[in-house]
Amino acid sequence: MYRIIFKPFLDFIVAAILLILLFPLILISFIFIKLEDPSGPVLFKQKRIGKDSKEFRVFKLRSMKVRTHDKSGKELTDHERMLRFGELFRKLSIDELPQLINILRGEMSFIGPRPLPIIYGPYYNKNENRRHEIKPGISGWAQVNGRNSISWEDKFKLDVEYVERIGLVFDIKIAFLTVYKVFAKSDVVVRGESTNIDFHTYRQEQNNGK
Repeated sequence: MYRIIFKPFLDFIVAAILLILLFPLILISFIFIKLEDPSGPVLFKQKRIGKDSKEFRVFKLRSMKVRTHDKSGKELTDHERMLRFGELFRKLSIDELPQLINILRGEMSFIGPRPLPIIYGPYYNKNENRRHEIKPGISGWAQVNGRNSISWEDKFKLDVEYVERIGLVFDIKIAFLTVYKVFAKSDVVVRGESTNIDFHTYRQEQNNGK
């Protein structure tokens, strides 16, 4: 009952309220991005795997410059491409705010396994693929238990554990832990600093080592 009716209803109502309340912050972020790098779009869109392994486009505020090389042709590092406020956007999860639109569209939930790139699709084992039995979330059980500092196997175990334990009290617990970790800047790793390699590369290396 909670998963099918109450959770989607609660997601929609809260997302609509937050989108209205946070609109000034989103608008200011839009302006900062356009002033610093006017050549690119404000929103970053990428195909991700959603519920029942269906594809959808996830929305994020762009935190990096569009340009990948400097004037001499040298490839820029992720750190060099980062917008002035890009790191702050990521550490405070401001870049995730446009995903409120994904929630209103019924593609995501506030709490659930993070949606990952479609290129990862063929590399999940049967149990790991259970993370796609529910809608992906802005935050999840794995995010409040290590985020980018834990292994892929541990992340997916936590995702599947959430699928099995999903409920109102559990969601509230994860929501409070998320707020705490965002403002405490705990387990937050900006792009280029993560100890994890891409999952498909990781799984390929595992398979090649067998």
